[in-house]
Amino acid sequence: MSETQFKFDKAIWKTVSSIKSGRVMSYGQVARVAGYPRHARMVSKAMSRSAEPLPWHRVVKSDRTLAFEVGSGAYNKQKSLLEKEGVHFIGGKVVPLGSDESKDLDELLWGSPE
Repeated sequence: MSETQFKFDKAIWKTVSSIKSGRVMSYGQVARVAGYPRHARMVSKAMSRSAEPLPWHRVVKSDRTLAFEVGSGAYNKQKSLLEKEGVHFIGGKVVPLGSDESKDLDELLWGSPE
């Protein structure tokens, strides 16, 4: 693995590890927060290279749906893990814990500002 790829992977792992229980981020948001905007398609591969377990189930597509085929084993596992954290699904889309239509997207994803 090249040094550049390792730096990218570490940034992705750190970002994914920081997603709080009951919250989600899209692949694009993970890439942007990690300092690599426009690298959303590389996030999943970086997560798969982690030697440590990551809360992979908290990463969803930009339209707030799960990346797996509906009804597949991976889809059911991710949905189950999110539901155990209090995440709801409406029309197949993720509604994070404590979601409120009046809140902005950053607050829904990251929680209230400190």
